[in-house]
Amino acid sequence: MSGILSTTGMNEVIFTAFNQTLYMVFWSTVLSVIIGFFPAIVLTLTAPDGLKPNKPVYETLSFIINVFRSFPFVILLVILIPFTRMLVGKAIGTTASIVPLTVSAIPYIARVFETALRETNHGVIEAAKSFGASNLQILLRVYVKESVPRMLNGIILLVISLIGYSAMAGTVGGGGIGDIAIRYGYQQYKTEYLITCSIILIIFVQAVQMLGNFMYKKIS
Repeated sequence: MSGILSTTGMNEVIFTAFNQTLYMVFWSTVLSVIIGFFPAIVLTLTAPDGLKPNKPVYETLSFIINVFRSFPFVILLVILIPFTRMLVGKAIGTTASIVPLTVSAIPYIARVFETALRETNHGVIEAAKSFGASNLQILLRVYVKESVPRMLNGIILLVISLIGYSAMAGTVGGGGIGDIAIRYGYQQYKTEYLITCSIILIIFVQAVQMLGNFMYKKIS
């Protein structure tokens, strides 16, 4: 009987933690994709081969993105504590973890989106110009439309990265699967928790990748 109760308790704890991981990954993905899209557009437009080349703007924004991308996530967690507390009123917890997760993801997805946009066939762009399309029309109907499959791939890679980061956030009070793996599996020497959490994360990542591949084929 005690074994059954123990298994039930473990399932409840892990189920709650998994929901916390989904919550963190979902909102940090949505926010970072929305926010990161805008610097990607600016980088694409102001690049040397863009519609509005502007070297100072491009190099300054590119430098800022590279700086934020160079920060290890654990260090970023600590640095952003005052900012996180200002936004959500606390620096520890599942909701609080969304802030550093989003901040770490924005420069990554901005660079991925920039690369996807700039891989657009220049012949198509020139053809659009010859038909008298405005820069806005070229941006939306050529750059963005042609880049959707590539940007989708970038989002899938982002989600997978955020799953790993969310597990890392759990080690500093962020909740989620990582928190359970550390508190129960490592600190209390309950191997079953550690193994179960690892299997769940592996399945989660595989499911995300399979869904991404399916969507990519449909869009392409």
